[in-house]
Amino acid sequence: MVMFAGETVTSVDIGLFLIFLMVLLAPFKVKLAEKNLEAFLFLMGVFAVTITQKWAMDLVLLAAEEPIKKGIVPAVLVAGLLFFYGQKPFKAFMSGIVKKMNLGVIIFITTLVLGLICSVITAIISALFLCEIANTLPLERKDKINYVVIACFAIGLGAVLTPLGEPLSTIAITKLQKAPVLLPNGMMSVGNAGFWFLMDQLGILIILGVIGCAIFSMFYIGKKATKAEVMSMGEESGGIREVIMRTIKVYVFVAALFLLGAGMEVIIFKYFTKIPDYVLFWVNMISAILDNATLTAAEIDPSMSQRQINAALYGLLISGGMLIPGNIPNIISAGKLGITSSEWAKLGVPLGLVINAIYFVIVFVMGINPSLGL
Repeated sequence: MVMFAGETVTSVDIGLFLIFLMVLLAPFKVKLAEKNLEAFLFLMGVFAVTITQKWAMDLVLLAAEEPIKKGIVPAVLVAGLLFFYGQKPFKAFMSGIVKKMNLGVIIFITTLVLGLICSVITAIISALFLCEIANTLPLERKDKINYVVIACFAIGLGAVLTPLGEPLSTIAITKLQKAPVLLPNGMMSVGNAGFWFLMDQLGILIILGVIGCAIFSMFYIGKKATKAEVMSMGEESGGIREVIMRTIKVYVFVAALFLLGAGMEVIIFKYFTKIPDYVLFWVNMISAILDNATLTAAEIDPSMSQRQINAALYGLLISGGMLIPGNIPNIISAGKLGITSSEWAKLGVPLGLVINAIYFVIVFVMGINPSLGL
């Protein structure tokens, strides 16, 4: 009998950890998995639910309906059609901007604006705007990919500021909006979370993070980028058919994340929720491959201290940008622009580690976690 963190490690736990490793490594090592990432993740989700014996009609309906109910798939389809029919005037507008403005400044402004407004227009719409902007900039493919990766970090951070931005913020607010109660340790639980709760608790460091991403993108890409003839990334020649196929792929991708999350709940509740906050911050790098909304639902609880809640959320938000499955903006951008897992990870992983380290020093070592006092 094997014990870990005071828990008995079962054959189901081992199976889930193996699935976890496959989800993490296969897209980089197996070409078939890399080229068919949506189908691969869906298959892994099916395996995870099967070995945990969680198959039920409620779960099937959840995976089938939630990508639509949460507005992800409809937003991708409608925005995709609007962008498709509005390509020519948008490209003409961006071409005029590129001719009049320094490329580094354009990259800075677009990264900053998309990262800040995504909490109002949603991360999905911001990601679709990002793709269209990336396709109009005169950059080499590698520079466009780097621009998209950094901007997705900014969007992933900024979307948490209101419940409108992304599922993670909606779930966090929902779980913390009940009236506070007295805990056994004599402390009051976190409660009465309103619309601006996350803005109040995380806003300063999140906004600074978005600004940091914008500055980094300006210097890392704008200053050294090789200007190229404007060429669209991804497969745009399919017209309406391509818009529909991309929507279907996003639907399968999101449904797969729901299945993976449901299967992985076993080890999340058994092991991860019992970890100290400063360790949980780093452990939450698993959000690079698992839906961070599912992890939020599993980890965030009113009985946690505000410091623990903030630490868990910072870890989930930052690490979500490291790999394609980590955030909806990543999924949309990679699918629309044809970015592979390896191409994303070249910058996504080291950048995520650096941002994580910066936040860890600020929040845990220096103990700085300012509130806006809203």
